[in-house]
Amino acid sequence: MTVVTAETETRRPGRGSWRRQRSLAWTIARMDLRQLWKSPDFLVPMVVLAGFFFVVAPSVLLFAITHVHASSLVTKVSDTLNLLPSQAGHAIAQRVRHASAAAKTSYALAVYLFAPLAVIVPMTISTAVGANCLVGEREKGTGEFLAHCPATEREIYTGKLIASLLPGYVTTLVGFGIYSLVVNVIVGPQVGGWFFPTSSWWVLMFWVVPPFLAITLSVVLRLSARVKSAAAAQQASGLVTLPLIVVSFGVATGGLFGSQNGALWFGVAAWLAAFYGLRRGARAVTRARLLGAEGDLG
Repeated sequence: MTVVTAETETRRPGRGSWRRQRSLAWTIARMDLRQLWKSPDFLVPMVVLAGFFFVVAPSVLLFAITHVHASSLVTKVSDTLNLLPSQAGHAIAQRVRHASAAAKTSYALAVYLFAPLAVIVPMTISTAVGANCLVGEREKGTGEFLAHCPATEREIYTGKLIASLLPGYVTTLVGFGIYSLVVNVIVGPQVGGWFFPTSSWWVLMFWVVPPFLAITLSVVLRLSARVKSAAAAQQASGLVTLPLIVVSFGVATGGLFGSQNGALWFGVAAWLAAFYGLRRGARAVTRARLLGAEGDLG
């Protein structure tokens, strides 16, 4: 149950008003995050998901390629890498030109195959939280407390946005660090030392993923405010993530924009789209909808 205990203050323009808005939004976010932290139904799946994608799957596959001397396995996996864009193939040839076929294959898998993981994990976690954060208040009967709290509708939206974004992105950053350690320990000795993160991964993680996540949540929160059930919000939000995963893979491999500069400019466009989407998404949160008076999608 989200209860905001901040006292009502007189609205004054300027710094005081901004501090009040920030305080109330963070109070809402902190209460939701505290509930998630105490909920094993959320924490266990989150840890399992991140552990599988960032540790278990990469470790097993990369160890098999680099240490199991099965030429047929290496050949089959290597053949699939021919489907990578020409920019990725050129980068592999330049970076590990003197390495063995198994080492080149492992390098390609570490840098390019697992690139979409940087989007899959935060999208899955954050959309699961965001899809339930508003409609869930109505289903639990706590929407009335939120609707009558001192916070404005925009502050409520901002607090819910923070509570949805932080779990996914923080989990991804932690997983990204562990994944970097895993691939460098397993593949690094085969290709001449530590090589990861590459420049494309830095761009992906800190310039492309955040606005992608914000764009997704701007849609998901709007759905959560409008639909009648959390199940409907979850189903609709799942459709939003698929195209973003495809685009992230294109950015990481260089196949979508042909160069890193293209990815940087794409990040600029994504940030602009995120700000626009979040601004419009805030209008979907109304006190009437929190009370269940306006639940129809449309």
